[in-house]
Amino acid sequence: MKQLYIKQKVFSLSGKFTVKDHEEKDRYYVAGSFMKVPKTFSIMDTNRDEVALITKKVLSFLPKFFVEVNGQEVLTIKKEFSFLKSRYTIDAAGIEVRGNWWDMNFQVLQHGKVVGEVDKKWFSWGDSYRVQVLDEEMETIVIALVIAIDCVKADESAASSGGAG
Repeated sequence: MKQLYIKQKVFSLSGKFTVKDHEEKDRYYVAGSFMKVPKTFSIMDTNRDEVALITKKVLSFLPKFFVEVNGQEVLTIKKEFSFLKSRYTIDAAGIEVRGNWWDMNFQVLQHGKVVGEVDKKWFSWGDSYRVQVLDEEMETIVIALVIAIDCVKADESAASSGGAG
């Protein structure tokens, strides 16, 4: 099992941050394009090779985020129409998210088997999401999913506060 950490509220205007391991070594680099349309977030490995890409589709009635891993679209997070509160669904072949993903406390399952777990932790370097990867083959997908969910949350809070979304 591998544990990785993503700082909470990672999305700053620069749109750059890292995913660290338990020894605080950088494992992934994430770069966002806040000023470009469509908004994208590129996830790179330690060699700075892109391993995943998150894209926000802008020309749809409700926001949609597409997640590609190694050039293949693996999942979509889309907002559902609702009057009372924001509801999102995650569409992915064989991948399911169980738990409260809005509060970053959930499990990632592939065909019913737990491949990753996410929860919030407090560390000396700040509030972080701990991402436990139980199936190393799913590591990039799990990391991309967590970052995509954080993108959705940041986008939603920007939209609800009247900022550009």
